Amino acid sequence: MVSALSFKGDKKTKKRKRVDTAEKFGDPKSGPSSSSKDVANVADADVEDDSWVTAEAATDVVGPIVFVLPSEPPTCIACDTNGQVFASALENVIDGDPATAEPHDVRQVWVANRVAGTETFTFKGHHGRYLSCDKYGILSASTEAVSPLESFLTIPTADTPGTFQIQTPRDTFLTIKPTTSSKANALPEIRGDADAITFNTTLRIRMQARFKPKLKASKEEKAKEKISRKELEEAVGRRLDDDEVRKLKKARREGDYHEALLLIKVKNKHDKYS
Repeated sequence: MVSALSFKGDKKTKKRKRVDTAEKFGDPKSGPSSSSKDVANVADADVEDDSWVTAEAATDVVGPIVFVLPSEPPTCIACDTNGQVFASALENVIDGDPATAEPHDVRQVWVANRVAGTETFTFKGHHGRYLSCDKYGILSASTEAVSPLESFLTIPTADTPGTFQIQTPRDTFLTIKPTTSSKANALPEIRGDADAITFNTTLRIRMQARFKPKLKASKEEKAKEKISRKELEEAVGRRLDDDEVRKLKKARREGDYHEALLLIKVKNKHDKYS
């Protein structure tokens, strides 16, 4: 079932719910479960960051994601336990902006994983089965094994940063088709048979921040910068002045910490015997 929780640090006025993807799909640190294998290449991810961000490049696409469709209001690709694929309304959107979308239902979340040795991706649903597109462009999520029908290319849109074209094995694209229903808020149909790139084939991919390579690298850099004056003085073996502390912290950021540390130690010896 869906977890209805508040987002950590949420300052937005609209009440939001979230899906606990670590619980539903397995956390990268939680051992060799079948779901955690899907995100094994991000095993050292920061489990504290449960915010969602926009994927900007194909290399970003990993772990739990949401396909945000170009519909009004914003919807996403979802599937049920029977493997039926459908458009699902997104409740967690700020001011109707699809770039802020987050899932509220586990059926809206897919685990993205690159097929080894290729540029293609698979997308596993919450029920452990893969998104697939047949020769007629009909989408489903009912197979437990990966074949060419379950392998997709994720292509950044050239003139619209932060969006993608999802290409099927038959060189067609995932697309939405306006519903013919007269009901208010009727949801679009999702297909995989578009022959050309249009607005209707242009999707956003939202992902958890802790899996995004750039953000992950940035956090690692910040972690490297964090060192106390006490730790620096213990490394040198004496009290340091403010200028020496600044130099060592800068060297730590820039990757030549050990060289800078050695220079200060050598200076310390010279001062001792001068």
